[in-house]
Formats: sequence, C-alpha cells, structure tokens
Amino acid sequence: MNSSTAGENARKPAGRMRIPGTLVGLAAVLFLESAALAAVTVWFLVEILTTHVNSVGGSILTLTLAAGATAWIASAGVGALRARSWVRGAALTWQLCQLAVAVGAFQGIFAQPLVGVAIVVPTLVALVLLFVPPTTQALRRDPR
Repeated sequence: MNSSTAGENARKPAGRMRIPGTLVGLAAVLFLESAALAAVTVWFLVEILTTHVNSVGGSILTLTLAAGATAWIASAGVGALRARSWVRGAALTWQLCQLAVAVGAFQGIFAQPLVGVAIVVPTLVALVLLFVPPTTQALRRDPR
C-alpha cells in the first residue's frame, strides 16, 4: 500500500462506501415488490371486511403474514441501500418464495400465466442483481 492510497482511505468517513448501481437496482426491485405486496395486503383486508369469510382466524393469519412480509421486504430494501450483509439471505429467501408462487400461477385449473409472468420477471431480475460481483462484494461482511 503506498502513501497516496493510505491518504485516500484516511479521508473517507468510516462506514461510508460507494453503493454499486446493481445494489441500488436490487433495492429498487425489493421496494417495488414490497409496494405490490402492500397493495395485495390492502386488497385482502378490504375483501375480509366486505365479504363473507369462511374462516376468520385463517383470514386474520393470512393478513398478518402478508403485512409482515411487506415490512420484511421493505426492510430488506433499506438494508440493501445500507449494504447490510443480511440482505443476501432475506432477498434470496423472498425470491425463492415468489418463484414457488409463480410456478403455481402457471399450472392447474385456475392458472393465470400473466400473473406468473408478473411475478417471475422481477424475481429473476432480483436474483441476477443479487449475484453479480459488484453486489456480492458490497454485501460482504468484510468489504475489501
């Protein structure tokens, strides 16, 4: 390490690193997914309040899980902008859950291929952004 590199590193404030565009893109996808799930959660709440439900307990549980997932994905988006290493696991887990839902949307009696495509496209984009080198380097526990 030469003296000019040491001087540059000394001038950078601790904890302030440049966030790569791929990580910003990942955060954007996570925020969009969170907004979409928030819309679905609100729609589900309206449906619970305005229609007859067979299982009130099951509906409340599903609504709670959807609201929790919305908060989880939004916090992963914030974590991505802050380059937190835990975002890798949270984003990957969510994307795999979405792939499972998308597979279900493509098959069966009530198949909705357009819904499947709407789920698969951002999922694949997020998975690619999650594993490109600039993102993986930014999300390392010990950035080098």
